[in-house]
Amino acid sequence: MNNNRLKYIFYSLTGLLLILMLKGGVDAGISGDEYLHYNQSASVYDYFASLGKDTSVLNTPVTHLKYYGQSFDNVTTILVRWFNIDDLFLFRHISCSLAGWLTVVVTAIFAIWLAGYGAGIIVILLFALSPTFLGHARNNLKDIPFALSYISAIFFTLRFLFRENKSKFCDAILLTASIAFSISIRPGGLLLICYLFFFLFLFFIYKYHTNKQFDSLLFRKKLTQTLVITVAAWIFSLILWPFAQLNPILNVWKSVEVMTQYPTTLKQLFEGKVEWSDFMPWYYLPKYMAITIPLIVFAGLAAFVVLSKKIIKSDNLLKYGFLIFSILFPVVFVIYEKSNLYGSWRHFLFVYPVIILLAAIGFSYLIKYFKNKYAIIATLLFALILIFHPVKFMIRNHPYYYLYYSPLAGGINGAYGKYETDYYYHTIRGGSEWLAKYLATNKQVDSIKIATNFSVNWYFRDHPDIKTFYCQYDERSQSDWDYMIVANSYIPVNQMKEKKWPPQNAIHVIYADQVPVCAVLKRETKLDLQGYKALKNRETTDAIRYFEGALKINTQDELIFYNFAAALVTAGKIDSARLMLQSALKINPGYEPVLMYLGNIAVSQNNPGEAIRYYETLIGYNRKYFEAYVGLSKLLMDKDIVKARGLLKTCLTMNPRYKPAIMSLADSYRKSDPEVARKYDELANLNK
Repeated sequence: MNNNRLKYIFYSLTGLLLILMLKGGVDAGISGDEYLHYNQSASVYDYFASLGKDTSVLNTPVTHLKYYGQSFDNVTTILVRWFNIDDLFLFRHISCSLAGWLTVVVTAIFAIWLAGYGAGIIVILLFALSPTFLGHARNNLKDIPFALSYISAIFFTLRFLFRENKSKFCDAILLTASIAFSISIRPGGLLLICYLFFFLFLFFIYKYHTNKQFDSLLFRKKLTQTLVITVAAWIFSLILWPFAQLNPILNVWKSVEVMTQYPTTLKQLFEGKVEWSDFMPWYYLPKYMAITIPLIVFAGLAAFVVLSKKIIKSDNLLKYGFLIFSILFPVVFVIYEKSNLYGSWRHFLFVYPVIILLAAIGFSYLIKYFKNKYAIIATLLFALILIFHPVKFMIRNHPYYYLYYSPLAGGINGAYGKYETDYYYHTIRGGSEWLAKYLATNKQVDSIKIATNFSVNWYFRDHPDIKTFYCQYDERSQSDWDYMIVANSYIPVNQMKEKKWPPQNAIHVIYADQVPVCAVLKRETKLDLQGYKALKNRETTDAIRYFEGALKINTQDELIFYNFAAALVTAGKIDSARLMLQSALKINPGYEPVLMYLGNIAVSQNNPGEAIRYYETLIGYNRKYFEAYVGLSKLLMDKDIVKARGLLKTCLTMNPRYKPAIMSLADSYRKSDPEVARKYDELANLNK
């Protein structure tokens, strides 16, 4: 096929993809981090608008967002404020879609530079077949722009190095802009400066090894240009980053340190078990990539590896070495550092364009390699088989593309109950829009209370008589609501595996294939809430009566059983309370408050063996349930003091300021080593 025809196909596909991605942005829901980042960007705007007097942007002890430049979020908010844009989230999503599309375009141009228009066309097609990337390209204003900056910086680094004396001024400008943009989003963008220097020196070492000559004039010129690019990129990266502006060197470095070992940890479902993000196995990241990247992309990578001798020559060895390095180094680094990872591999979307680039080049050379038309036809048929799965998923489950799992995981149906589904809360919009129509149809728009496990304020902003508020799913019986919108996040694993979720009071369910990913619940009774209020007010008899009535209507909420047990304990009915708690465990075997309560009851009844079993079970479900370590250590102190102290020290490695554990350790040394006990007492006093 001639080059002009390939150009026409390339530009046509690029335009079509733009339309499709913008449509995806229009249909997107608000993602899990958007409120946080939008609020921070609003604080950034207020900081500059007040000439630094409003310093709320620097007070982020919970979110740690002052350590992010988050420039893309900041720019969108500036435009929203300047142009009085009403639907700010629609604007954000369209902006994100444009950033995602530009990521595709830059990667495609990169492929054309390396291997021609055929490779560029394949890049477009592979991105169009990538549900995870397309899903995040709708509303992830941090990871998608960072991916754009990363692939751009790599592209212009190679152009800067390999064009030598022909290097254009615009390449240096675009490289500077790419690195600055990257750092201004995440401090990890500083890695691109390291890349630049590393490959600059590697470039000249390779040239000397190949030509046996060292061009000192060219080296000094490139080194000077690199230094200028570095300084300029650093300066420009600070323009919309208040924290970094206060100390452009020290604070940027502090941000790098914080981001390397991010302090916020979350529980994640991985391989059928809920675990804390800082305790995930080393292969968490590569496995998530393996089971969510379409097989067609891996086929392209396989073609690249098989044909590497034909693709990689002496004149392009460094180019491809840089590309492979830019994928492997960040992944290997976080595995080595045992970094805190969560949310699948969204934080590593920035390596995906390079993966697509290599896969596209692999396919491009595969097509050139096959001369026989039957071999080409067979290859195309094989490719069609591989693309069927992601295409079918996207058609059936629009706009929830990011929920995709490949056939390696059995699709989303096979992954359900083993891996996260709607961890970024995309489906909340669909549930909210359905409920708004339902209420309007049934003329129930006055004084309605809607609970949700992710904010729906924006979706009901035009309904002032409807009150919405956040409520954890497992605490729903203690809140006053009429309807509840629940995304499939932090749902008990057994309920998913046994298909007991959504509960029987669900009036609408959103599915991805056969997997329920969002449910709208209608409250059947408020007796559970009345019982909880009576319990708090120490009206035990009324509480018991309310809970008895609630359980006649709803037997699927473990917290009702828990609160009922608390009322029974107050009434002195311990055995009945234990039955209630054990009933709660049938609903959710890992329900932590129940396991702790049963352990405490066993202690009170002088049954240490049973208490130990409950505490150990609890720690097995949640290694950070610190109270259980203290309870368990007290039971073991007389039998195995070494193990008891080991438990307390394990607790303190996760939470060094947990005073009950410190005091228990002090008590364990009180008689045997008063000096050690005194030191622990002093430490406890510091943590008042």
